[in-house]
Amino acid sequence: MAEKFPEVEFVEYIVKNIVAHPEDVKVDRKVDEMGVLLTLDINPEDMGYIIGKRGNTARAIRTLLKIVGAKNNARVNLKINEPEGSQRAPRSTEATESTDVDTDVVDDLKI
Repeated sequence: MAEKFPEVEFVEYIVKNIVAHPEDVKVDRKVDEMGVLLTLDINPEDMGYIIGKRGNTARAIRTLLKIVGAKNNARVNLKINEPEGSQRAPRSTEATESTDVDTDVVDDLKI
């Protein structure tokens, strides 16, 4: 059995308990010079659950994931793959720029 990493287990646990199709949740982990990149694949019908209103759910998951990463001395980022056939409308760049939340405070967190 493949080794499970704390950040992968964390994302899987959170996402599987939010979505309607937990069996379709898949998290891939890649390490490069920038840190750890987790890529999340989900059922197209579950995209709204993960993004949340105005991106708040996705932002909260990313913030908590940075804390989990800090605890394990790793810089962790989450990419959410938009599945084929998802129902989300294309986002405008104006709206995303004004709602970004600065999570740099947790980057240097010592746990």
